Amino acid sequence: MNRRLYRLCYFSENRIPGDADQVVAEIRQILSMSRHNNAAAGISGALMFNSGCFVQILEGALPNVEETFELIQRDERHGAITVVALEPIESRSFEHWSMAFVGASLDDAEKFSGIVDPSSFNPSQMSADHLHELLCRLALEQEDRSELR
Repeated sequence: MNRRLYRLCYFSENRIPGDADQVVAEIRQILSMSRHNNAAAGISGALMFNSGCFVQILEGALPNVEETFELIQRDERHGAITVVALEPIESRSFEHWSMAFVGASLDDAEKFSGIVDPSSFNPSQMSADHLHELLCRLALEQEDRSELR
């Protein structure tokens, strides 16, 4: 059976408590669990984290994407979750990653300064296409980093 692919793009506030080391440990746990669960569910995607927020793209069959997103919505580490787009796609952008991770370097932090600084980030002005292009570009730039896949 050929299942149509969908892409979900959302952003949320970071609500991970603790100091920098605790936040890093929590992000590692999120990535480990996401990669395991997503691989089993046939989900691919990318996660951007920078102290103030998450931006994530999930790709896969609609029921699997919806089920994964339901879990995310119940996760207390996310707040003010905003869906930017849920749309059918012809092919995956992150087919090689159960969960690519971008936003870990200082260079990436600067690129995402508009997202991290609440005073300059206006979700209604950021399109799904813009977020998708940004995460794709950053994932490709970091492709050689061992922690990405």
